[in-house]
Amino acid sequence: MTISHAPPPDLSTALEKPAGRQRLPLELEPVVPASVRRARPLSLPRWLRRTAGPLLLLALWQVLSATGVLHPDVLASPGTIARAGADLIADGTLPAAMGVSLQRVAVGLVLGVVVGTTLALVSGLSRLGEDLVDASVQMLRTVPWVGLIPLFIIWLGIGEAPKVALIALGVAFHLYLNVYAGIRGVDAQLIEAGESLGLKRWGLVRHVVLPGALPGAMTGLRYSLATAWLALVFGESINADAGIGFLMNQAREFFRTDVIVVCLVVYAFLGLTADIIVRTLERLLLQWRPTFTGQ
Repeated sequence: MTISHAPPPDLSTALEKPAGRQRLPLELEPVVPASVRRARPLSLPRWLRRTAGPLLLLALWQVLSATGVLHPDVLASPGTIARAGADLIADGTLPAAMGVSLQRVAVGLVLGVVVGTTLALVSGLSRLGEDLVDASVQMLRTVPWVGLIPLFIIWLGIGEAPKVALIALGVAFHLYLNVYAGIRGVDAQLIEAGESLGLKRWGLVRHVVLPGALPGAMTGLRYSLATAWLALVFGESINADAGIGFLMNQAREFFRTDVIVVCLVVYAFLGLTADIIVRTLERLLLQWRPTFTGQ
């Protein structure tokens, strides 16, 4: 019995393209994330989108004032407020008041940061410290700190001391809560990893605990700055003879809503500037932490 072997097929013939057709080069499409493939609703710059809302609000405000719907005795128009602000800047009244208020906030903020951070470290790093400190701080935190103004006047007089103490008290509570929560929120596995690498107690605190608590501390600082400006408003109502609050009290006596709004705008501007500074510090100090920035 004979077995015939068929010759192998000619691969060159099999792979040959039909006549009249040319091989097209292979085109590669870049892989684009789904978040980028989505069509964005607006292609305007982000700064323009962020300022559109306030500008529309100002335009509506001006229209209501011009048509008489919003009476000047209730709220002055944006144009009147702008002229009042320019006059206060020209005669040096507003810059001098801002300097006094900034000095009060700076001193109170430094004192509050030192006290709040120290108490948080004592309470967060030690169980004994927590037993001695945390209960007292939590009890005092529930007391409305604005209600302590009469006691501050009795204890510290009517000078700068009660104003600074009120700011420091509000700052200390916010910073204590966030720094304490940041310390106790450090992952226990990171502590074990540090111990396995030979870190002692203070090495763990320096290289593991404090960096892990830094995000909470920065959040607490942002809250503290907002509280500092709020405390300043109340503090400058304590027999103040200078500062933005003093200007507001004078304007209230003469029903100058334009000057009152100028002072409120200055408060908002100073608070926004302080928040931008803290957010810049967050980006510099927390570069190691990836975060979601929106889509």
